[in-house]
Amino acid sequence: MSIHNSFKSGGGMGKHRNVLTREERLSKLAEGTRWNTEEKILGMPKVRSIKVVMKKKKKKTED
Repeated sequence: MSIHNSFKSGGGMGKHRNVLTREERLSKLAEGTRWNTEEKILGMPKVRSIKVVMKKKKKKTED
């Protein structure tokens, strides 16, 4: 019996995830200087996780 395509793991963490781990949130906040090590972890600001999608360019046909 074969495995359905949806159950196969493609690239592990290569897919887009909406929920970040605490370490990922802290690193993103530290990049933008929105959080420093002296502040408490509770009550951290929200971090947006945006997936960038490139549109495919249409081929121009020469007439």
